[in-house]
Amino acid sequence: MTKTPTLKTPAASRITQRAAEGLERALDPFTSAVKRAVQTGADAVANLTHPADAEPAKPGKPGLAVSPLAVPFPVMPPVGGVQLSTAQSGFYKHDRKDTLLMKFAEGTTCAGVFTRHTIGSAPVDWCKKQLDANEGLDVRALICNAGCANAFTGKPGADAARRTASALSRRIDCRQRDIMLASTGVIGQVLDDSRIAARLFDLEKDLRADAWAEAAATIMTTDTFPKGATETAIIDGVTVRINGIAKGSGMIAPDMATMLAFIATDATLSPGVLQALLALFTRTTFNSVTVDGDTSTNDTCLLFATGAAGAPKISRAGDKRLADFKAKLERVMHALATQLIRDGEGATKFVKVNVTGASSPASARRIAKSIAESPLVKTAFAGEDANWGRIVMAVGKTEEPVDRDRIAIRFGDLVAAEHGAVSRTYDEAAMSAYMKKAELEVSVDVGVGRATAHVYTCDLTHGYISINGDYRS
Repeated sequence: MTKTPTLKTPAASRITQRAAEGLERALDPFTSAVKRAVQTGADAVANLTHPADAEPAKPGKPGLAVSPLAVPFPVMPPVGGVQLSTAQSGFYKHDRKDTLLMKFAEGTTCAGVFTRHTIGSAPVDWCKKQLDANEGLDVRALICNAGCANAFTGKPGADAARRTASALSRRIDCRQRDIMLASTGVIGQVLDDSRIAARLFDLEKDLRADAWAEAAATIMTTDTFPKGATETAIIDGVTVRINGIAKGSGMIAPDMATMLAFIATDATLSPGVLQALLALFTRTTFNSVTVDGDTSTNDTCLLFATGAAGAPKISRAGDKRLADFKAKLERVMHALATQLIRDGEGATKFVKVNVTGASSPASARRIAKSIAESPLVKTAFAGEDANWGRIVMAVGKTEEPVDRDRIAIRFGDLVAAEHGAVSRTYDEAAMSAYMKKAELEVSVDVGVGRATAHVYTCDLTHGYISINGDYRS
């Protein structure tokens, strides 16, 4: 499609600007047809008018207090070859932005990891299919919406995903298969793709290299703060940047957590390298967090490499020149993953669970996950009660190999149990004081081997019930 040039009118009146936009839309048959078919009255006005003096739309769900475990959003400089923009497409009843466009330079490579949920969403299916088709080469854009998961929607949902990719590919003049999609929100509702199509003009017009904070806020659902991380790394003497944003607060469990994460670098890496690194570090980051034990239909983590920094191309994951980059990429992913836990729905405690002495890494992981997901353990954290008996329960119910008479349990540096019984040095006052901290660490040695694992979790409070009890209202 031949695109009409966007008129630059810094000194023109708002009327002139709107006339230019109207001309642009009129010359785009696809967008105009869709809009005429489904938008009338107030909906059209809501989508098309944005008074200059209007208060900015606020992300997240109204009425939610910011998590006490929140961390500030970092200063995120641009990543070469990446532009971002956000818009309000009307997927929420309240006033907020809900649609993100990320546009990438030609030649950008991409890799992804996705939910293992057996009822995956239409955007997850789309991304998997297109990454197979284009082999992760020359991915040009990502379009993401919050407010509608487009999951469990059958063929209508798949058609909506395809139309979204088609509309954007026409807008930026690329192939459909070079568009990645992501959605988050309510399950069981078909995506009204016409809402996104109606915003593409504004999204393309407003693309900027420095819109990372807005992007992170736009993809929030029940999140109470935007999540981001940034690092620089050296590849063969060339400095490259890694930026990442994520969303997630509830329905968070390994494989992968109910989350979206988008990470971009200006390094020059083959799709195979990206896929290897992403899969490797997902295990120790996004697959090591849990809020409630529930896995989402829409989990998506995409890693993009634009090559804009001018670093040498790396085609082997084992290349020694990648050592610093690997470390920094894992740091970005770890920071994003732990921010998901800090924003766990209703969370007041950030908890790291360590398991040692297990018979295998898989066994250690299952035990750690059992502890981290036990409602009884999590409510004890909420009540600031060092109830190590509940931890023993969570260990034993896994039916994994353990030596009952060698189990040891610590809260921080304080020993609660050892040699299969309460510790002779147990100090209730010291333990109670430790449990009042906002960040806790629980370590369990099960005494049968040398394997280890860790899982990050949070407590379970009344806030979790309140947030999820009226999620759709």
